Amino acid sequence: MLWRALARRFPVFEIRDFRLLLADRFLAPAAVAFSLVGVSFAVLDLTGSTADLAYVLAAQIAPSLVFTLISGVIADRVPPQRVIVAANVMIAVAEGLLGILVLTGQVRLWHMIVLESLTGVGLAVFYPASQALLPKIVPDGVLQQANAVSRLAMNFAQMGGAAVAGVVVAVAGPGWALAVCGVGLLGTIPMLLSIRATGHGRAGGGSMIGDLRDGWSEFVSHTWLWAIVVQFCVVLMAWYGGFMVLGPAVAKAEMGGPAAWGLINSAEALGLILGGVVSLRYTPRRPILAVAIIGASIAVAPLSLAMHWPLPVVCVAAGLLGLGMEVMMVQWSVALARRIPTERLARVSAYDALGSVMAMPLGALLAGPIAEHIGLSPTQYGAAALIVVASALTLLSRQVRTMRASEGGAAEDLAAAPASTAP
Repeated sequence: MLWRALARRFPVFEIRDFRLLLADRFLAPAAVAFSLVGVSFAVLDLTGSTADLAYVLAAQIAPSLVFTLISGVIADRVPPQRVIVAANVMIAVAEGLLGILVLTGQVRLWHMIVLESLTGVGLAVFYPASQALLPKIVPDGVLQQANAVSRLAMNFAQMGGAAVAGVVVAVAGPGWALAVCGVGLLGTIPMLLSIRATGHGRAGGGSMIGDLRDGWSEFVSHTWLWAIVVQFCVVLMAWYGGFMVLGPAVAKAEMGGPAAWGLINSAEALGLILGGVVSLRYTPRRPILAVAIIGASIAVAPLSLAMHWPLPVVCVAAGLLGLGMEVMMVQWSVALARRIPTERLARVSAYDALGSVMAMPLGALLAGPIAEHIGLSPTQYGAAALIVVASALTLLSRQVRTMRASEGGAAEDLAAAPASTAP
């Protein structure tokens, strides 16, 4: 049997719940990839405006400002896979309805904004629960392996989904891509409901505010944690505006349209896959420093479009960037799981997610209007510069520069940089 053969080389495959989670982490990203391509070109086909695209994508991110924290509290109280089911249902309904509206020619801009807001709620609810679930179903000894394998499955799915979605949008239109997204996400529900991981059984009498305060105290007690989150607040704002919002417009104007944009996303996904393979065996000696440096390299994404690199070169750059980002994400997930108490992990992950993405709607809202005023390339140059500056400032933290990989948690934080002296 395939699972037995894999288990001989990777022991994590012996765990039933991990295999179920792996199936979900293949199907769901493949479905979401259809949305990533379909939504952008649905807006551009309807209005042709990068400003309108910015409003729709901002609506997708904005709910994270509220619902991420709520999800963090809930996922620390109840089995997190149930929270993920709720998230997937919300995204499936939103993308499916939007696909139907596009296919029937009834879609309006306000429909897109409302439905992508519902998708945004689902995405916000998903992340803290997802971070909390994996450490519940695998032991610490195979945690990095489990993270690397599960993210490999996600990235294979994203690569294939993005490539197929680009073709579907080019041939049949974005409505069909959005419909596929909805159906695919509904297909994940039976697998998630079969996972046996349970919640912590904490008393439900505690207030949500008290739980959030407890999670916040844990979050701010780790300098390396909040310093990286502040860095990525700026990095992702600039990347989202300069690349995700303006990228489809560049692809449509200069690279041939949705097929080119799908190819760029597929190249990045291929890099993510290679990064996952590397992460099965490789751990940087200073993983948080690696996270900060790889964050700076994200400037390549808007820079490659601003400089009008040929499509093959943009794809190569996207692939290399994807490799680095995957190594970064595995190391970050492992650092959180090993250094944050399990009973607080969902809430801390919620603050991580909120801090990282809270400025992304601003990036989306600014990028479109600024690009229409000064042009696409100058806006993307500005985004790249902002990413580099924010990353350089993060390196002022001694914990970020010196923390080493180990099995330790709070004790190593103190060894790396005492809280009383670390910047």
